[in-house]
Amino acid sequence: MFACASTVFRSLSLMALVSTGAVHAMEFPLPPPHEDVVGQVQVIKARYEDTFAAIAESHDLGYLEMVAANPGVDPWLPGEGTEIILPTRFILPPGPREGIVINLAEYRLYYYPKGQAVVHTYPLGIGREGWSSPVAETRIAAKFANPAWYPPKSIREEHAAEGDPLPSVVPPGPDNPLGPYKMTLALPGYLIHGSNKKFGIGMRVSHGCFRMLNHNVLELAAMASVGTAVRIIDQPYKVGVSANKYYLEVHAPLEGKEGKLSVVDKHAKVINTLLRWDELQNLQLDWEMLREVIAAEDGLPIEIATRNTALAAEITPR
Repeated sequence: MFACASTVFRSLSLMALVSTGAVHAMEFPLPPPHEDVVGQVQVIKARYEDTFAAIAESHDLGYLEMVAANPGVDPWLPGEGTEIILPTRFILPPGPREGIVINLAEYRLYYYPKGQAVVHTYPLGIGREGWSSPVAETRIAAKFANPAWYPPKSIREEHAAEGDPLPSVVPPGPDNPLGPYKMTLALPGYLIHGSNKKFGIGMRVSHGCFRMLNHNVLELAAMASVGTAVRIIDQPYKVGVSANKYYLEVHAPLEGKEGKLSVVDKHAKVINTLLRWDELQNLQLDWEMLREVIAAEDGLPIEIATRNTALAAEITPR
């Protein structure tokens, strides 16, 4: 049995479980119109030297999404032979499938190349508390290879207060926190860039900018041109359809000024999300599973509903 089995995990279709030792860059064919799920959940066996941080980096995943998908497993010492879930199945974010879409609650970026029926997805480091990344619509304003870093006054003051003074400019190289590439957004002060610290990918670590693994930012920069639209959302609850099955994907909401959400608040937000689902009136929801998915916050798309064919037949015009 899998090390982190639960009601939610057992609900995953066996068709979606693939034992694998390697994963290629996450590029998926776009699903048909009115469908929303891409990828496959995968399972690997840990080696004695593995950590979640290393597994995440080699599979284009973020640290926290690995932790969420594998409750009860020690992220620093999973143990030889432990079965590890790779959360490589996704409900696409709501809204237009174009340009770059960043979902803060998911610590993840989606890129839809113009004229291609594919989507690329990458893990992100986002703004920590006090330096939160914004929800906004913007675009890529400029692109720079091997950028120098000019720390703003606020960041220099913060580092100086901690006894770690920064120079006015950090040249390109292994000590540069921007990594090998940066894309400037039309949102003043915000960038998409690489990093000299791999561990922060998939966590709240930055001063508001979006950190990527270096090989990911180079790949994205080669595809996304100046002017590419960037839509930044904060959606911990995503709903989607695949092959006439209805799914819910839940991530832990980001803590903001209002603090942690109560269980009641979380359920209310999920219900509000479901109410925007056009198909809701024709569905038979599994309320027990719905509660399990909300409680788990494991980031895995889980089937929560079936189509009520009898009701659909009654209301379908003849």
